[in-house]
This record gives sequence, structure tokens and C-alpha cells, in this order.
Amino acid sequence: MAESVFARVQRLLSAKVEDTVDRMETAGGEGVMREAIREVDRAIDELRNDHNAAMSRRLQAVRQQEMVGKKVAELGQKAAFAVEQGRDDLAEAALQRQVEFEGETAKLEAVQEASREQEQKLDDAITALKTRKTQMQEVLDAFCQSQADAMVGGDGAMQLAQKIDKKVENAEAAFDRAMGGAGGVNFSRTDADTINKVAELDGLQKSSTVASRLAALKAGKAA
Repeated sequence: MAESVFARVQRLLSAKVEDTVDRMETAGGEGVMREAIREVDRAIDELRNDHNAAMSRRLQAVRQQEMVGKKVAELGQKAAFAVEQGRDDLAEAALQRQVEFEGETAKLEAVQEASREQEQKLDDAITALKTRKTQMQEVLDAFCQSQADAMVGGDGAMQLAQKIDKKVENAEAAFDRAMGGAGGVNFSRTDADTINKVAELDGLQKSSTVASRLAALKAGKAA
């Protein structure tokens, strides 16, 4: 199973940079860290793609909501015209569709809110990874400098790597904010009888709404 992008972010932020430095020293080169930095870059690219997808979903929902709003207004006008023509049956049909479209509006608003939250979480994760990449590059530069110093008998610059602890904490804190609320919500299973009763209640509410609107239109015509 492919590793999810957020699982990769968590792994990249939780890995100790000091451990990577140890592997660099063991391997005798900076290739280990350079590959780790490339992996961070790949994760950032994936997060950006997911962010763009979430933004597209939100914008599409906004456009659909605008279309639904126009349709609701149009159906209201049609219902009023039908009442004027004495066609209560057509007015009721138009109002029925109007109520159904209004239900779609609520769903589209939920999509927009979920997409907006996803965009923010992805933004936070991207920021956290950029911070991690910066600190990794600093450690790599320090390692390369220490290698150069060692060749000329210097004391080395690996002590600079000890200063990254605060950067690690900052990156992990940013990730914690990005992952906040990411867990799924568990819903209890409802028996079939309850589901049917709720569906019946929804139908009664919809019929009552249509009847009220039709009565209001007829009362307006009589006035």
C-alpha cells in the first residue's frame, strides 16, 4: 500500500537529523542527506498538488452553489406564475424542486468548508517541510565544511549541527498544527428502523415546507 502524503510528512518531521548525520559519517559522504532533502522536495510537491486539488473542489462547489441559487430563484418565479394561472399542481411541483435544490446548497457549503480546512492543513504541512528542508541543508553545509576543515587539520564544524534542536522542535510543532483534527470521526451504527423513520421525517418536513410556500403564494394572490 502506498504511503500517504501525510504519513510521509510525519515520518520526515519525526526523523532525527542527528541520525542522518551519523549515517553520513558512516557512509563517508553527503549523499545520504542529499537524498533525504530530495525526498522532502518530493513530499512538498505532492502536498502542493493536493492543495491545488482541494482548492479546485472548493471553487467548483462555489460555482455550483451560484448555479443552484439562480435555479431556486427561477423556480420561485415559476411557482408564482403557476398560481396566477390557477395551476396549483404545477406550482407545487416547482416548489418541490426548489426545496430539493436548497438541500443541495447545504451540501455544497459543507464541501467548501471541508476543502477550506484541507487547504489550511496542507499549507501548514508545506511550511513545516520547508522548515525541515532548511535545517537539513544547514546540517549538510556544516558537514561539508567539517569535512573540508578535517582535510586541513581544522577542528571541524560539526558542532553547528547541535544547534538544530530548536529548528526540529519548530518544524514538529508546525506539523502538529497541520495534523490537528486530521483524525476521522467515528459514527455509531444506526439500525434500519431508525434510518427509515428519519427518512420519513425528512419527507414530512419537505412536504410541509412545500405546502406552506404554496399557501403563501395563494394568499399573496388573493390579497
